[in-house]
Amino acid sequence: MIVLGIDPGLTATGYAVLDVGNGRTRVRASGCAKSPSKHALEARVRSIYDELAAVLAQWRPELAVLEGLYADYRYPRTAILMGHVRGVICLAADQTGARVLEVSPAEVKQALTGSGRATKDQIKRAVTRMLSLPEAPKSEHVCDALALALVGAAREGIDLWQ
Repeated sequence: MIVLGIDPGLTATGYAVLDVGNGRTRVRASGCAKSPSKHALEARVRSIYDELAAVLAQWRPELAVLEGLYADYRYPRTAILMGHVRGVICLAADQTGARVLEVSPAEVKQALTGSGRATKDQIKRAVTRMLSLPEAPKSEHVCDALALALVGAAREGIDLWQ
């Protein structure tokens, strides 16, 4: 099964494509869809949509695992902007037939480290170890996308390792 993990962000949306099942897990592709802050909002979300739509069209994942929305009440605008990004991600996934699964940041941390309050560095080490990567992902957005794909696949009962 092909699983796509997506860490949504207006400046950089991380994505990671995993090929999972039958006791194996391989990273097939990863990267960041970036949108320059100098562009208008509509151009930024279009840029993210276009890049993720291309990834979805190329890999045809059955499952797209999206980080759940969290908001800080002091910054409501951030949640609204993230809603735009999440909307185009859900649209692109639906257009290619991928089912969207939302996983909270705390659930990812708990599943990979045993603590819902794990640090970014702990997640990076867990992802690197679990996927037997030669080195840790350079981008924290890609790392988060890998973590989301792993946890989403496990939540669906897919056999990741023997």
